[in-house]
Amino acid sequence: MYDVVVVGAGPAGSMAAKTAAEKGLEVLLIEKRQEIGTPVRCAEGISKTSIERFFEVDKRWIAAEVIGAKIYSPDMTEVVMSEEMAGNEVGYVLERKIFDRQIARLAAKAGAEVRVKTAFEKFERVGDKLKVQMRCIGEKIEVETKILIGADGVESKLGRMAGIIRTLKLDEIESCAQYLMSGLDIDPNYTYFYLGRDIAPGGYAWVFPKGENSANVGIGVLPKMAEKSAKEYLDRFIEKIGMKGKIVEFVAGAVPVYGEIETAVADHLMLAGDAAYHSDPITGGGIANALAAGYYAGLVAYEAVKNNDFSAEFLKRYDKLWKEDFGKKLRRNKKLQEKFLKMDDETLNKLAKSISGKNLKEMSVQAIVKELLKAHPRLLWDLKDLFI
Repeated sequence: MYDVVVVGAGPAGSMAAKTAAEKGLEVLLIEKRQEIGTPVRCAEGISKTSIERFFEVDKRWIAAEVIGAKIYSPDMTEVVMSEEMAGNEVGYVLERKIFDRQIARLAAKAGAEVRVKTAFEKFERVGDKLKVQMRCIGEKIEVETKILIGADGVESKLGRMAGIIRTLKLDEIESCAQYLMSGLDIDPNYTYFYLGRDIAPGGYAWVFPKGENSANVGIGVLPKMAEKSAKEYLDRFIEKIGMKGKIVEFVAGAVPVYGEIETAVADHLMLAGDAAYHSDPITGGGIANALAAGYYAGLVAYEAVKNNDFSAEFLKRYDKLWKEDFGKKLRRNKKLQEKFLKMDDETLNKLAKSISGKNLKEMSVQAIVKELLKAHPRLLWDLKDLFI
């Protein structure tokens, strides 16, 4: 019998387990893969403030530190966002294999039981608790819990079984492919983003430095707009920009770009991270929101146990916390994404030229849109109330 069972040992799940265990709850954290943190299905970028909010940074987690981003429109017009002049370095590129394992270790240190090679199968409500079935190396295991937290990624099995989420449509999910490449000639102080329907329909391509002339080189495309696979677009992008290097690893996956869901709870249940569609609809970034969501889920689990109330009505405290933290940003960026999906490459070039060369000291989507509103108020007038 556990107070909390957490499904999925990514940043959201491990953070939830860590937080609940630190509050004294009996916690079980399960991960279906044999190793936590692999395979990496993420560009691994995160702002410094987002990670330092929860952890004292260990340099072993950090593959690179960046001072800004360079964005390229379809005709390769460059827009630079940098906080170098303000003396505030802006971001990390993580070693997720190390970072994810460390959060799980911290959860275990706080008292959580951690099991790998253990896959969630189903749950059923029995009285005032849940019976959870899982399978570990071929053996069927059944445990009881008061609260079940789903952090099992996009298309969450637990979330769909609970009726909280549904299968995503082709315009609500990004198909992604990424290489880890070595032997590259790039400035390691910047992350790079490439836009355009020809390059990445409905998404973008990226280059995130990882030190020692290596980088994550990837692409995300919207299946509704794409005519080829994400890997085919990635290979063509690498050829187009003349990138020379050796491929060390390849990963593929999917990222939800749904925006804000109405609720991430049901009786005895909470969803966090990609399972709750917490990834940003514009950037696809999800680590920062996953950490925050996991933290809030762990806190509310503790409150629920303390009050012996596991109803959806009580667990909506969790909805309130994550919505107040980053829900508004999900709503805003979903509207922005829908706006940009309607723009052709010529319009994107026009927008980029209007702000190219300007000193954008804040590295954020909001900073870019504010500058674009000044340059093209009519084109983006319907977004003004969201970003000003």
